[in-house]
Amino acid sequence: MATKVLTLVGSLRAGSTNLQLAEAAAHHNPEGVEVTVFSGLENIPFYNEDRDIEGQVPASALELRAAAEAADAVLLVSPEYNGTMPAVLKNAIDWLSRPFGAGALKDLPAVVIGTAFGQYGGVWAQDEARKALGIAGAKVLEDAKLSIPNSVVRFAETHPKDDTEVAEQVAAVLEALREVAVQN
Repeated sequence: MATKVLTLVGSLRAGSTNLQLAEAAAHHNPEGVEVTVFSGLENIPFYNEDRDIEGQVPASALELRAAAEAADAVLLVSPEYNGTMPAVLKNAIDWLSRPFGAGALKDLPAVVIGTAFGQYGGVWAQDEARKALGIAGAKVLEDAKLSIPNSVVRFAETHPKDDTEVAEQVAAVLEALREVAVQN
């Protein structure tokens, strides 16, 4: 049985290099790993506890929760916006963290990767995402990391799935995630 990895991408832009990185993960998944890239984060309203009541939860948030509950692990792919993760990723984490202590992220193995234009590849955003995931109850793999700098230049003419180094690194991150998910 394959380890099901739910992938959430923090950039909503059609030509996003982070979306392309998620596509590379789906393309270069190791044997025994099934990667699904969730679409629709832009349709989920900002978390509001007043709306998080049975019968009133927005359908888009219910869809996200159902996808996380069906997954064995989660992969966040984050760009860096103003030194932190995009609001859509934080919002997804907020919806998945509730009810507190029993949300869809509870004990779910999680990894954060990403690419950014700057020289550090978005490490600040990725660190913030790891922190939020951990507080939300996920089992964050601190050693499985991938930050790709200079994305606009590096991927100007090459899709990340066609970059041999990226393909190997993505596969290694997914394999680490699979190993923890299998033990979970």
